[in-house]
Amino acid sequence: MSQREKSRDSNKELLTMKVIDFLNCKIDVSKKVFQPRIETEFWVKKAINELKIGNWKLKIDVLDMFTGSGCIGIAVLKNIKNSQVDFADIDDKAISQIKINLKLNKIPKNKYKVYKSNLFEKLKNKKYDVIFANPPYVALERVSEVDEEVLEKEPKIALFAGRDGMVLIEKFFEKIKNHLKRGGVFYLEFDPLQKEKIKEILGKRSFRFRFQKDQFKKYRWLKIQPV
Repeated sequence: MSQREKSRDSNKELLTMKVIDFLNCKIDVSKKVFQPRIETEFWVKKAINELKIGNWKLKIDVLDMFTGSGCIGIAVLKNIKNSQVDFADIDDKAISQIKINLKLNKIPKNKYKVYKSNLFEKLKNKKYDVIFANPPYVALERVSEVDEEVLEKEPKIALFAGRDGMVLIEKFFEKIKNHLKRGGVFYLEFDPLQKEKIKEILGKRSFRFRFQKDQFKKYRWLKIQPV
């Protein structure tokens, strides 16, 4: 391919992009992946600020699970100098979108790896200092409450997770300890109405956890550490 052809293809790609801002990162969502929400941006900023003052080693190994556009992991890479991020998602569109956004934000290739994975399927022997998860958590039994525009524009694979929206969260809790290093931490986004169910599940496991509210004073995210 000639330089002129490469330039033409590059310009075509730029014209089809739908770029939004997420913690000062450029995030394209033109592949119709789940569009980052302001609630997510709010808690991720708080989590990153916590991590910045943590007593970490020379490198922080991070996993961005259910990564979608890759916005969380890219924000980590842009804001925490010694971070190394693995991105994981089961959706082919998401995998394509992540790679576009890594390039768009000029992330060096030695700083990340991208996995097409059903939960931890392709990450069986990997452990992390920090895991971020923003899974599909909309309950099918509450679909009538979801905004029509969201149902029309957002991919269903990124929204729904069973009757009560807890299917993937529960599976995640079953596996998480096997993938956190000693002293590791896990951040999770969830539906405020799932708080009590999550509290019940975690109460039966050896976890130290703290529920946190978003900017709208709703319980939206959770910080978890194995005991």
